[in-house]
Amino acid sequence: MPPHPHTRRGFGRLAAALLAPAPSPAAAFRFRYVISTSMYGQADLAAVLPEARRAGILDLDIWPRPQGNQRAQIDEMGLERFSALLRRYRLRVGVLSRYDLGPFQLAEEIRMARSLGVPTIVTGSQGPRDAAGGALKSAVRDFVERMKPQAAEAVQCGVTLAIENHGNALINLPDSLRWFAEFAPPGLGLALAPYHLEQNPAQLAALIAELGNRIAFFYAWQRGQGLHAGLSPEDALQQLPGRGPMGFAAPVLALKTAGYRGWVSPFMHSVRNGEPVRPTPSGVTAEIIRARDYWDSLLRKS
Repeated sequence: MPPHPHTRRGFGRLAAALLAPAPSPAAAFRFRYVISTSMYGQADLAAVLPEARRAGILDLDIWPRPQGNQRAQIDEMGLERFSALLRRYRLRVGVLSRYDLGPFQLAEEIRMARSLGVPTIVTGSQGPRDAAGGALKSAVRDFVERMKPQAAEAVQCGVTLAIENHGNALINLPDSLRWFAEFAPPGLGLALAPYHLEQNPAQLAALIAELGNRIAFFYAWQRGQGLHAGLSPEDALQQLPGRGPMGFAAPVLALKTAGYRGWVSPFMHSVRNGEPVRPTPSGVTAEIIRARDYWDSLLRKS
């Protein structure tokens, strides 16, 4: 039984509680990190899961081919075996990335997400790639209208469908993101990829402030030297935050100011699809930890 506040001991504890400083909202803010399995190429889940645990990131973003093949591995082993693996390493699936399916073929994946307790599915957009002005606005509105039936099903299943801005896609540059944020109903969000935007931290921070809670997934990812034939794996690492030339202090502050509660993935692509970003799983994990620690250092300074 707790001490009565009118006893000496109870009064002392009550006084200490009243005099203690209130927790700072800023100090309580944390990013929700997720590990994208494509960082490990097409490594077996049995090798990826213990590495995620070692990184201290408890949620996974499961990728399909060609960058990864872990989503196919789940189908091959079955949900029962996969769930047992998750329990063994005390991990969860936070995201299913399904660029391969496209935005209009997600009904079965939404049900899969519900069965696994996965809150987010990431995919791409469809529509004209070169629209501008009024034509862009109309195209984004049409895309959102076509997505509404799946968005409604996603809401019923406790899932958000996050559309990535991707190069040469309908949802790509800031205007298309703004229109999407205006038109999108519940169940639709954005997976914001700085790699595909102007490499300007101030502009990115302003865009984050505009999009607000429409962002469901954030790739901690910059262009660096990009990805092109002849680029070395070492140079490709400049895509990671803290390695490439772009600073993320302003975007991190914008996410914090917005009270961002979506996912953050320390992210990059390998030079060739299906290959890990480092030769060994432990090397990949070291890069993820390095990027995550850099991101957290910016949060502490913000």
